[in-house]
Amino acid sequence: MSKISRAFANGKAFVAFVTCGDPDLETTVKIVKSMADNGADLIELGIPFSDPTAEGPVIQGASLRALNSGTTTDKIFDMVREVRAYTDIPMVFMTYANVIFSYGAERFMEKAASLGIDGLILPDIPFEEKEEFDATCDKYGLELISMIAPTSGQRISMIAKQAKGFIYLVSSLGVTGMRTNITTDIPSMVKIVRESTNVPVAVGFGISTPEQARAMYEASDGAIVGSAIVKIVEKYGRDAAGPVGEYVKSMKAAAAGL
Repeated sequence: MSKISRAFANGKAFVAFVTCGDPDLETTVKIVKSMADNGADLIELGIPFSDPTAEGPVIQGASLRALNSGTTTDKIFDMVREVRAYTDIPMVFMTYANVIFSYGAERFMEKAASLGIDGLILPDIPFEEKEEFDATCDKYGLELISMIAPTSGQRISMIAKQAKGFIYLVSSLGVTGMRTNITTDIPSMVKIVRESTNVPVAVGFGISTPEQARAMYEASDGAIVGSAIVKIVEKYGRDAAGPVGEYVKSMKAAAAGL
């Protein structure tokens, strides 16, 4: 079992996202440690990009703040080294193809793996074009996480059959951000996935409250939260680690008894 899959081995998993470098990398280190200490099972580290097409205004704003504070991919690698000295919690990078191309794909994957990153999420790479990244990820033992959206339709089974680590099930059409209601029939999508693979399924996009998280835990193997955490960071800035930890604790607690 891979390290990512193990994050789902002890019941429902809470997956927490943070934009690296917002407001600065010293704060990101504290936030990641706080997430790990307060029950997160897996952490997504967002590498900021100037044109994050899958993101709503909250994470776009975080990317901009991070870039303006001088955050670079190399500095993020240094930050990961510091975090890894503290915790062995599964961590994946979430970023965009251009970030990796500009760094050099082979160089990026090799360095990420050597520092203890476990996988990669690339929301702008469709399933049909993932091959070039997949091969390099495999070479260095990184798992390229597949995303399934409400529009995936007939492709759900095909994507599921090749999935590694966990499947990122996108709850809603559009970009990331908090939503009042999630209307997609998540259980039906999970059922289709289950017919093709035992790889865990976690649901993201739009989840912000413990009640929403509990509904996703009931329908799948885990809940992914990004924008709600980034909003806390935006509010508290360099003092965000404590409030983020409390929030993570409440979201993880929603899985109790399931």
